[in-house]
Amino acid sequence: MRESLEEKLYRENITIASINKRALAYAIDDVIISVLFMLIYWDYIARASDIGVEATLAAISNLFWQIALMKVAYHTFFIWYYAATPGKMLCKLVCIDTVMLSRPSLSSSFLRACMRLLSETLFYIGFLWALGNSQRQTWQDKLAKTVVCNAY
Repeated sequence: MRESLEEKLYRENITIASINKRALAYAIDDVIISVLFMLIYWDYIARASDIGVEATLAAISNLFWQIALMKVAYHTFFIWYYAATPGKMLCKLVCIDTVMLSRPSLSSSFLRACMRLLSETLFYIGFLWALGNSQRQTWQDKLAKTVVCNAY
């Protein structure tokens, strides 16, 4: 008989991260990405802001694909290489594969990052999904077969 995820986590003394810690980690990561984005595109946005508010909003809107790519690269790299983004590290959380209970693979990390971006664009519905299951898995966790746990 196959062991359930809850049984595996219990056997290994691994606890699921709380929604509050995950939300804080999310906010920290978003601030980091926003600051990096502003540093990289400062001149472009500053030139547009000289023209006016509408030009600034249009300039930022034109950079949608750049920020999307930056988010996917950021989350893919950190989840794959460290099993945690800087926000998760500060909150003492890790993202692990549900099969081996280890760092997610590069492909799994990439898939998770892409689904995370899709969930953001769909009004965070995929994040709300975590409220309805005992493992607190979001859409990106379900698709990538990952779970976010407390690090010790």
